[in-house]
Amino acid sequence: MHRIVIVGGGAGGLELATRLGDTMGREQKALITLVDACPTHVWKPLLHEVAAGSLDVDAHQIEYAAQAHWHHFSFALGEMVELDSGSRRLRLSEIRDDERPNEVVLPTRWIEYDTLVLALGSRTHSFGISGAETHAVTMDTLEQAERLRKRLLHTCVRNNALKEAGLHRTVKIAIIGGGATGVELAGELRRMEESFRKFGLHASEPTGDFEITVFEAGTRILPALPERISAMAQQMLQQLGVSVSLSDPIVEVSRDQIRTRSGHIATTDIVIWAAGIKAPAVLGCINGLAVNHINQVTVDGKLRSVSDDNIFALGDCASCSWTNDRSVPPRAQAAHQQAVYLAKAISARARGMAIGDFHYTDYGSLVSLGSSKAIGHLIGGFPGASLLLEGGLAKLMYTALYQKHRTAISGLRRTIVDVLAHRLRRMARPRVKLH
Repeated sequence: MHRIVIVGGGAGGLELATRLGDTMGREQKALITLVDACPTHVWKPLLHEVAAGSLDVDAHQIEYAAQAHWHHFSFALGEMVELDSGSRRLRLSEIRDDERPNEVVLPTRWIEYDTLVLALGSRTHSFGISGAETHAVTMDTLEQAERLRKRLLHTCVRNNALKEAGLHRTVKIAIIGGGATGVELAGELRRMEESFRKFGLHASEPTGDFEITVFEAGTRILPALPERISAMAQQMLQQLGVSVSLSDPIVEVSRDQIRTRSGHIATTDIVIWAAGIKAPAVLGCINGLAVNHINQVTVDGKLRSVSDDNIFALGDCASCSWTNDRSVPPRAQAAHQQAVYLAKAISARARGMAIGDFHYTDYGSLVSLGSSKAIGHLIGGFPGASLLLEGGLAKLMYTALYQKHRTAISGLRRTIVDVLAHRLRRMARPRVKLH
């Protein structure tokens, strides 16, 4: 049968594998294989909640092996480290035991394909800033977000001990990047701080024990959103006690401080890098594969590589034209639309049928700023039509977007059961993870 391999189990890759499995896989018209270096899926826009301890990871992660069984595709654990497009095969890295690094669980393997879909997502882009990769924390993966959460927790516990000895210190947190990730993380950290105070993990203070500053190189935060929303978001951050630094890019990051272009030096306990993205480096090392300056695969209107008709790409790792001077933005809604399109396009391709080009529709953006606050805009069906949302309604819409993603992957019935079970668990647990 036709062999379809999807590399990357993010929002777009997992949805595509599920849709193809439920159609071509169920009907035994193709062999679908999903490849990922991690055994579980967590929606990447929620990683800032993992870092703040406000997301129950066990309730929200999806095991690829179980998803594959339920939806008629196969799962291969491993990282793609080589692609031989001439012979249509890719090589996966070996898997080693975490507790016994010298013991190989799975050896290096080759997987053959007829159609390949690259859905590897993106990584944080440090832009070559001195010390950024060494001293700043990123949130590209679940493991990185969990390490950040533990570091925040340990820093608070240590500072609490200093307070009891009469040495009061605030936890100084610098968030580099004023996009959606940086802004949402700042809001979640305030929720984390309140929970830590409630459960005695640091001393009660009338002012915040987290001294949070968002550093944005541009003239405003949330530059991809309308200026009115950026201004409102900045005001909401300031109401939460979050400082915002604009138009002064970071030029150096060291162990306990950062330096800006203007010469300003700020001392820090934790530096979180949330500025810019680039596609994984492996894509830039594939012979004959056309990529742009940040390793994104250059694709045509059908999301097909301009250098290989058997390779497609979607999501953050794809460079797809939207308008004359803009590309499809790296958003979850774009990955969802591309997954829906490719599910139809690949099925038609396997039957020797043609399909029209992909067209991206921008439905707006929503940004969460804590437990009950959110802001954003929804774009209507008429040119220039836009609805501004804020507060509880915006938060409800933000939550609905995630549930829509879960429904696309797990189905409505399973999603409803999972939501109800999660609500019951939350009644007997703290709002934030405390260990």
